[in-house]
Amino acid sequence: MKALVSRFLGQEDLNFLLTNRIPRRWLTIFMGWFSRVEQPLVRDASIAVWRFFSGLDLSDAKKARFTSMHDCFTRELRAGARSVDAAPDVLASPSDAIVGACGRVEAGMLIQAKGFPYRIEDLIPDAVLAAGFHDGTYVTLRLTAAMYHRFHAPHDVTLGTATYISGDTWNVNPVALKRVERLYCRNERVVLPLVLACNGDTIALVPVAAILVAGIRLHCADVLMNLRYRGANRIVCDTRVAKGEELGWFEHGSTIIVFAPRGYALCDGIAEGAEIRMGRALMRLPDRQDAGRGFRPPAPPATPPRS
Repeated sequence: MKALVSRFLGQEDLNFLLTNRIPRRWLTIFMGWFSRVEQPLVRDASIAVWRFFSGLDLSDAKKARFTSMHDCFTRELRAGARSVDAAPDVLASPSDAIVGACGRVEAGMLIQAKGFPYRIEDLIPDAVLAAGFHDGTYVTLRLTAAMYHRFHAPHDVTLGTATYISGDTWNVNPVALKRVERLYCRNERVVLPLVLACNGDTIALVPVAAILVAGIRLHCADVLMNLRYRGANRIVCDTRVAKGEELGWFEHGSTIIVFAPRGYALCDGIAEGAEIRMGRALMRLPDRQDAGRGFRPPAPPATPPRS
C-alpha cells in the first residue's frame, strides 16, 4: 500500500499539482492551527500518518511522548545525538539535510536547480551583504519532513540582526524547484548574517520556509516569523552563539542556504544529493595569515520587534 501511494504521488505532474496548485496560504494557516491540536486521538493519528508516509524516526528525540504533531515536528535532540566537528578551520552543518545545489556564487548568480539560476540580491535584499558573497561559496541544505528541524551555529558567531522577508509558501521539494523560477526568492525567509569570532568574517544563513506550517523561530527573538507576523522586518539580536548551539527552528520543513565569502571551500563529501547531519564538516575556512580581513559589511540600523 505504501509503495503504491508513493508511486502515485511520485508522478511529477501530480506531485506539483497536489503540493502547489492549491490555496497555499490558507492551507498553511490551517495546518499551523491543526498541527497544534493536543487532543490525543488527533495527535496520535496525525503522527501515525506522518510516520507512514515519511519514515519518521524519533529514536534521537529528547522526549518519547509529544503533546501535538507540532510538538513532535519541532522536537529537540537527546544529549549526544549529534557530534559537532570541533576543528577551528571548519564550518559545521547547521542542520540535518540533503545537500542541494552548491558551489561558487559566480558573478552574483547561483543555482536553484539545473537550468534555474537566480541572483543572490533577489534572495538577500541587503545589497552590501549580498555583494560580499560574490565569488564566494554556497550550499543549499534541504530538510525533509521527517528530519530534525532545529538549526545550529556553524561556528562561534555573533548574530547582530535578523531580517525577515515576507513571501509565499511554495513547496521546496525537487519537483517544484525544477518548475518555479526563483522559488527561494519568493518564499518566506530570514537572513542571518553571522560574524565569526575567529577571524571577523561574515557568513550568512538564509532559512527559507515552505508550505503547510511555514514559520521560523529564533532563540534571540521572541516572535514567530510567519504569514501572520506584522512586526519589524529587521530585528535586533546582538547575541553570541557557540559552535553547535541552537540558533532556532522551523515550524515546518524547508531549506537553509549557507553563504561564505571568497576563499571558503566545500568539505569532502559535500555534493548534491548527499545526506548529512547537523555538525558535520560543511565548509573549510581559508588558510590565510591576514585573519580578520575577510568580508565584514557595515552593521545596518536595526529595529526592535513590536510588542
